Amino acid sequence: MSMAKGIDDLPKNAANYMALTPLWFLDRAATVHPTRTSVVHGSTRYTWLQTYQRCRRLASALCKRSIGLGCTVAIIAPNIPAIYEAHFGVPMAGAVLNAVNIRLNAPTIAFLLGHSASAVIMVDQEYFKLAEEALKIMEEKSNGRFKPPLLIVIGDESCDPKDLKYALGRGAVEYEKFLQTGDPQFDWKPPQDEWQSIALGYTSGTTASPKGVVLSHRGAYLMSLSVALIWGMNEGAVYLWTLPMFHCNGWCYTWSLAALCGTSICLRQVTAKAVYSAIAKYGVTHFCAAPVVLNSIVNAPSEDTILPLPHVVHVNTAGAAPPPSVLHAMSQKGFHVTHTYGLSETYGPSTVCAWKPEWDSLPPETQARMKARQGVRFIGLEKLDVIDTRTQQPVPADGKTIGEIVMSGNVVMKGYLKNPKANEETFANGWYHTGDLGVKHPDNYIEIKDRSKDIIISGGENISSVEVENMMYLHPAVLEASVVARADERWGESPCAFVTLKPEVDKSNEQQLAEDIMKFCRAKMPAYWVPKSIVFGPLPKTATGKIQKHVLRAKAKEMGPVRKSKL
Repeated sequence: MSMAKGIDDLPKNAANYMALTPLWFLDRAATVHPTRTSVVHGSTRYTWLQTYQRCRRLASALCKRSIGLGCTVAIIAPNIPAIYEAHFGVPMAGAVLNAVNIRLNAPTIAFLLGHSASAVIMVDQEYFKLAEEALKIMEEKSNGRFKPPLLIVIGDESCDPKDLKYALGRGAVEYEKFLQTGDPQFDWKPPQDEWQSIALGYTSGTTASPKGVVLSHRGAYLMSLSVALIWGMNEGAVYLWTLPMFHCNGWCYTWSLAALCGTSICLRQVTAKAVYSAIAKYGVTHFCAAPVVLNSIVNAPSEDTILPLPHVVHVNTAGAAPPPSVLHAMSQKGFHVTHTYGLSETYGPSTVCAWKPEWDSLPPETQARMKARQGVRFIGLEKLDVIDTRTQQPVPADGKTIGEIVMSGNVVMKGYLKNPKANEETFANGWYHTGDLGVKHPDNYIEIKDRSKDIIISGGENISSVEVENMMYLHPAVLEASVVARADERWGESPCAFVTLKPEVDKSNEQQLAEDIMKFCRAKMPAYWVPKSIVFGPLPKTATGKIQKHVLRAKAKEMGPVRKSKL
């Protein structure tokens, strides 16, 4: 008895216990491979030692301006070196990184910056006017209490110098000059507590119930190792940034690449041509992408491709279920596709369709169908199940009974920022409730069947149908509106709006009305939220007056996909 007690009596001390954080990966990469290329962007190349020094300079410069523990730093940028550096430099100062989706509009960004109380905004020169517009909205709404954040503009020689000049003329600090004020040998401090927040990311721009997902150093450490292991990523992997780093911190590969001492190839604009040429030019071994990107790679005109591939290229796809036909076409071209599934709330993908060698002998169509399933839990996720929404009990593994996909473990978020009600609901009964509906197959692999939250996934971006509806209701001719996903040849899905017009509206020219509503929407929301199709008529309702979305979804399905325009 006393012996057993003694075995567990050894205390934690400074030599044997430290907060888990991915920040040490960078320190190691700079020590082991100081001269290896870390980041490539056009003609700019950095080594791991340079990247470490730049991140230390960033942390030091922030600390000198009293940005540290409890502060949030927002970055609005595409995949450029600065957003990679921010993933280390910002938390090295003790602050939290808020990587903002560049596809959002100014009012949404204004809301996110205000809700997160971001003290610094780092913004790529191309998006400076967007940030400026957002700040103007914040100032107008503040009743004279607005405290402008520190504004840093990131120059890019591949962009129009006019934008950078404009930003500097408006008083923004140039990023490279800001780094110059920092110390490249800065003695940064790791977090005392691994539960400290490292990042904040908003799932979609819903103002009604803001979903600012807060992540910890501990979770980021575990997930960045998990994502590398799951994919069998090698030391020195050459990774192409097709996936935006503002999507779940690039699924934590930002930090994994430092652990693996790999090389990041930045890509401002994702096109099939750019992907093929990066594979040929830099020897890219890995990239992540939403199915819509895979689709463009598969269907690229021959002049944009460089085939056969010089080597096997590993692709991780998530963000929507990939069509089996696309998976099949990718493997025929020599890409090795891994299908994963997850959410911002789980640090990005957290389940994987783990491939079994015995499936290699199945016919290609069957293989693609197997691969289209969302699969089993990641190494860093302890529990995954599908439960009956009424009884909260696991559904049978029969591939037929539908339930809600739930998860629990160390790679589940800390919670939503300043939203206790949402946290209570989402963490009910010791599970993180995804809101996605699916089945469990006899082999325990899960498969999504429907999204219970009314989310439309267009080009890998989440659109809240509720938000779009709320905007549409503001149009003077609209009596009722309901928005559902409709298949779309180009984007996978796009919003389709069913609209009942007010009785007094002249309904003789529906085409004109539809165009007017779309124009109205364009002024009010991000471009990718705007309904690509509008159908007029009465909406189907339940006895209690609730709009029956499933009927509308079926109608949208009957309409077939939105065709690719020949423009």
